[in-house]
Amino acid sequence: MRSVLSFASRSLTICLVALGLIILGGSVYGIFFHAAPSDRNQSDQAAAPQAAGGQGQIFAGIGRLRIPTADPQPGMVVIFVSFPHNPQDRAFSEELALRVGDLREIIRNYIGSFSAAELQRQDEEAIRTELLRRFNAILRLGRIETLFFTDFMVVG
Repeated sequence: MRSVLSFASRSLTICLVALGLIILGGSVYGIFFHAAPSDRNQSDQAAAPQAAGGQGQIFAGIGRLRIPTADPQPGMVVIFVSFPHNPQDRAFSEELALRVGDLREIIRNYIGSFSAAELQRQDEEAIRTELLRRFNAILRLGRIETLFFTDFMVVG
């Protein structure tokens, strides 16, 4: 009986030592040889222009929207809106995070009020200006200075 307990004890000790070595080896590999984790919005942010002067970051939290047009047979508008902001301004960053739904609704209401033909004739700068005005009208803790349209396609 004693030899069975001794064998089990040795087997468990060997397993624990092997597991410890695996964990230690993985940690060393992760620290020295593994690349830094990528940002979860890297593909969206890479597509957006860099903030003016390289300062701040691009807020891409609104995401890509697909909005039906006001036509009897609705077309589709695909739009991705982003803008530079200062992530060090925590209060404004939190307000932006809380207002993402409102910002999306503003875009949907404004863009969705046009027919496909009207949107194709419309000046993109005029659309940016109006959306910027509407965004800033609801924001209290900061202002958005400029908007970027990474995608703006009218289909239909």
